[in-house]
Amino acid sequence: MIGHIVLVILQFVGAFFGAPEVLRYIPVQGDPRTFVHAAIFAMIVWVIGLVGSFALKDVRMPSTSTLATALVGALIGAALMFVPQLLAAIPFKFPPLYLPLGGAILGYLLRR
Repeated sequence: MIGHIVLVILQFVGAFFGAPEVLRYIPVQGDPRTFVHAAIFAMIVWVIGLVGSFALKDVRMPSTSTLATALVGALIGAALMFVPQLLAAIPFKFPPLYLPLGGAILGYLLRR
């Protein structure tokens, strides 16, 4: 259990700080940039899960279906960013890019 908590924290921090660095090398602008950002979140979350499976106890190695589920979760989170009524209905404020990042981590955890 502790291994999974550490893994989620590592995935959040790694993807949050790593995705903008990777995104600098991809020439895309406008709204598609959000979906590319979400796909990068999912990829980084999966890679950290892969490395974490070797380093952390009781954490299994993720499969390619785990990557696909993380990607779907991240893209759903990115699509939710374009619904202003949803963002306005949430009682606390947070950066909108937390939605695709949370979707990627949640998708990873659903299929580990």
